[in-house]
Amino acid sequence: MIVREITCKSILTKSGIPGVDYAVNPYVGCQHGCAYCYAVFMKRFTGHREEWGQFVDVRVNASQVLARQLKRAQPGNVTLGTVTDAYQPLERKYRLARGCLQALAPYDRFPTTVLTKSALVLRDLDVLQDMKDVEVAFTITTLNDAVRRVLEPYASPTPQRIEALSRLHEAGIRTWAFFGPALPVFSDSEQAVDALFAALAEAGVSRVLVDTINLKGPLWKRLHSVLQESYPEVFEPYRLIQRDPAGYARTLAERVARAAERHRVPYEVCF
Repeated sequence: MIVREITCKSILTKSGIPGVDYAVNPYVGCQHGCAYCYAVFMKRFTGHREEWGQFVDVRVNASQVLARQLKRAQPGNVTLGTVTDAYQPLERKYRLARGCLQALAPYDRFPTTVLTKSALVLRDLDVLQDMKDVEVAFTITTLNDAVRRVLEPYASPTPQRIEALSRLHEAGIRTWAFFGPALPVFSDSEQAVDALFAALAEAGVSRVLVDTINLKGPLWKRLHSVLQESYPEVFEPYRLIQRDPAGYARTLAERVARAAERHRVPYEVCF
């Protein structure tokens, strides 16, 4: 892993994600090493020759720049961690996510969402409780932690994420979950979807967002390599999905709808 300390001139950036006004990403690159990572496109803006997942640029002045920008910025909601995980392992040392939350805390015109796969966010519960409008969302793609170790090798174990959601909920922090991507074969069956919604309901999430997997271009190339090494038997099901992605999306949406109704969890599909 190549770690490089850099400075930035801007950290509060306009977002093209529907429903997100501003993005804050204190790191460029991510240590979690997720095989399906959608942010691989970011590599072309970095100057790195290393593969995505093998480098992280640390924006060491992120919190100071954010504090300066917030003074002049128009009101809008902020998501911390749109193309990186602000609570990846390096955050233990650099504490940039914490600093960014502290910069946001005095304001009521910047509702904030933290999106992460790391239970490290619990370290900053004191800051979260001081914020005027904040929510924490965990990405959870599977309850099977053996699968998680292959496809999300350096993210927090799934049970830790579920426990973190519960603790945040008990502390009065609004929470939700991103079930995305649903992993074909591993977490998209009727039983797997139902079990996930049951666990999330028990953890007290306010809603679940669901997305399908991207099996095209560089994202598929990256995932294909990992699957070939660890789960070669799944290629035929994945090829079937590639041939009929619309049909697969309808099936997944139906399973999600049934699970959400059974467990009384509001949900939204992103496909």
